Amino acid sequence: MPQIPSYPTLWQTLFPQHPWRRDLLLLILGTVFLWLTAQITISLPFTPVPITGQTLGVMWVGATYGARLGFLTVIGYLILGTAGVPVFSAGDAGLDQILGPTGGYLLAFPLAAATIGSLVERFGVDRRSPQLFLSLLLCSLIVFLTGATWLGVWLRNAGRFEGIGALLQAGVLPFLPGDLIKSGITSLLLPGLWRRIGAQGRD
Repeated sequence: MPQIPSYPTLWQTLFPQHPWRRDLLLLILGTVFLWLTAQITISLPFTPVPITGQTLGVMWVGATYGARLGFLTVIGYLILGTAGVPVFSAGDAGLDQILGPTGGYLLAFPLAAATIGSLVERFGVDRRSPQLFLSLLLCSLIVFLTGATWLGVWLRNAGRFEGIGALLQAGVLPFLPGDLIKSGITSLLLPGLWRRIGAQGRD
């Protein structure tokens, strides 16, 4: 018997009826949302890793869907992209995107979504801005750690690895301001939605 979360997610609260239909629709909509946010792309001349809106999409999917559905939605998105559907940043697709320099970031997304979803379901961090902000920073750390490690391996194999400092400049430092902004926006808007529907407390 599945464990009932201590805190229902936003979508579970808004649409408590027909959970399997709701979750199926959310999975489809979440995949589309991730595709749309991935098209917000800014290429940087000094790194193969672009600035994208993907992390914002992952944050919202995980925080509003919960751990299981958030994880499955991001996995579904990755499967579509790997199979050739142009859903990755700038319309890219294919296994080369997973094996390439940005593969570590992509593979970290399901774990990040599951992490924030779990924190929402166990502790209700999406109801309070400070807790949500710190939780989202933890998810960003997961993405950066996995993504930069993968990027370092890729650069070494390509004969382009120039040390930890250069790796941080290529895979972490340029993206910190954007992630702080995305986390800040999410940590303001999502608790605001909870206040509007008057459902801050434990279900």
